[in-house]
Amino acid sequence: MPRVLLSAPSFHSRLVQITFLAVVLIVLWCFILPQSHSFRQRLVPYWSGPAAVAIPSSSTPNTRLPQIKHQNKDHPIDQLIVRANEGFRLLIGKKTENVHDAARAYRARRGREPPPHFDEWFEYASKNKSAIIVEEFFDRIYDDLNPFWGVPPKQIREQANDFLHRISIRDGNVTKRTDVPLEDRPWMLLWSDMVQSVAEFLPDVDLAINVMDESRLVVPWEEINGYMAKAKRARKSVPAAELRNDFSSLKESLKQLDKFPLQEHFDPMFQAEGPFWPLAVAGCPPDSPARSAYIESDFSHPPPLKGDLPNNTYYGYVQNWTYTQSPCDHSALQGLHGSFVEPISISTSKKFFPLFGGSKLPMNNEILLPPAMYWTDDPFYSGGEEHGQPWEEKHDQLIWRGAASGGRNRENNWTRFQRHRFVSMVNATSIKQMELHLPARPPTFVLPANDAYDLTVQKSGAGETPFSEWVATWADAAFVHLLCFPDESPPHCRHTDPYFSVEKGMPMSEQYLNKYLPDIDGNSFSGRYRGFLGSTSMPIKATIYQEWHDSRLVPWKHFVPMDNTFIDIYGIMQYFVGNSIEGLDGHDEEAKSIALEGKAWAEKVLRKEDMSIYVYRLILEYARLCDDERDRLSWVEKFEGGLEGAERPLE
Repeated sequence: MPRVLLSAPSFHSRLVQITFLAVVLIVLWCFILPQSHSFRQRLVPYWSGPAAVAIPSSSTPNTRLPQIKHQNKDHPIDQLIVRANEGFRLLIGKKTENVHDAARAYRARRGREPPPHFDEWFEYASKNKSAIIVEEFFDRIYDDLNPFWGVPPKQIREQANDFLHRISIRDGNVTKRTDVPLEDRPWMLLWSDMVQSVAEFLPDVDLAINVMDESRLVVPWEEINGYMAKAKRARKSVPAAELRNDFSSLKESLKQLDKFPLQEHFDPMFQAEGPFWPLAVAGCPPDSPARSAYIESDFSHPPPLKGDLPNNTYYGYVQNWTYTQSPCDHSALQGLHGSFVEPISISTSKKFFPLFGGSKLPMNNEILLPPAMYWTDDPFYSGGEEHGQPWEEKHDQLIWRGAASGGRNRENNWTRFQRHRFVSMVNATSIKQMELHLPARPPTFVLPANDAYDLTVQKSGAGETPFSEWVATWADAAFVHLLCFPDESPPHCRHTDPYFSVEKGMPMSEQYLNKYLPDIDGNSFSGRYRGFLGSTSMPIKATIYQEWHDSRLVPWKHFVPMDNTFIDIYGIMQYFVGNSIEGLDGHDEEAKSIALEGKAWAEKVLRKEDMSIYVYRLILEYARLCDDERDRLSWVEKFEGGLEGAERPLE
């Protein structure tokens, strides 16, 4: 038997083997380890808008994200802007130019036929108002209304008709009902005017209205899931010849309700006692972090912040806006946001009924209208007709003025409120006290960990460039009223006076003299956001509240998203303004692009006309849900040769 000689591997071949093994290990490191919790901040960015991967109901996203090559010479924000531009390009590419394409897009996304008079709605939107029609723009409507397909129409009608605060449409006319003189309910007046702008086209309906700042419905997740399951079981196909393009049944039903109101009034059983967090988390999925989190009850200590990168961010910057806004996925928000620490008021119902409002938490169940404050011409919210001068003439600064709102900030809880935290974080004096470890330093925040955001001031030698000195070059934030509880010496406050000064108010038109406009939640959403988007300045947005327009705006394209801890504000500002003390250039052109493209886009999709179009579409869908014949109500396309299709499933 011949002998086979095996030679020892040469040095070259051994080197090749070692190199190959190293490459394999690097690949495993990149693609397997990031799935663990401790490496989530290294995931590549994606935009959580209508063109993005949907977030599953479980506690954290687990979908493999699109890969973006991260080059050392690129800042993470550069990559996020690239992804945002691509997401926006895909979104705007779905624009529909005629009613047939719009109906086709509707069926593909909604799984049912369009509502009656869909063609009239499209004509109103596209021809009369020159609107951009993308089906994804209306996702909020269906997220809000879909569970009602599992509720009997009669129940929906009766609950809305009987509710104390109500806007009604009858034969194209709008009426209002509430418990106090209408001048004391300015939101009711504004919303009724908004509805009146399209009332001549609308069927008869009743809209129950939430007149409070806070959102009020938190139906247990399991119950909403049950309504969705019931709606799915009730799906059926209806022959096209049997479909109806009118609401005649609804009109007659409401006539009877007006003539013979309910003898036994509908009671939502609003709960006025807190704390609010345990009530709110009932609306979260069972496997979400919020459902299993320890419930805080003592807010007398500083917030438990570490200064690390937030989870599921791209190198510390927001990559998934929906996830960032979600208290269900961020249980720490129960001790970082006034809505959970101690809201101004609590009036929460677990009953599912059709209540309309201007904003809500992700776990709430209201049906959203465009906020009443966006309909007003009051310069306090809109900024008036002045939207700011050219970018090059603005101050290279961040400006914020506002009240210390967000809830009842008391001596034993004020350190947990979001506006107090933000103002402290961009105040050079507060940061100086932190740097020197002075006893008087504000107990509201921590500075980023030294390696978190690659900040130049944290790389400098000791004392060369204090953090506070750099922040002083670009930040100007102050309260105009400390709004403490009890409010003994307004605008001052005994327990926060040692940490905050009170400055004069600043009109929005004056704030527009600056390039950077942070927008922070107050008692609920911020009513200035639309004004900021329409200005020539760049909005920086942090919020836990949802609004009607969320699917129309692309983060990093039209505004800069910020984590609700605000720890990323320093990295954001270093990217855009740089560090003049250390000779680090910023990215002024990128900031200008976001500011001006956001303004141009807002002028196309956030106009009053767009709000009217949204309300028109919303009420057509809501009216269908209220009609006993809703399974047969639909607009049916007509072509040469008759109807399009003999039979199609409604859902």
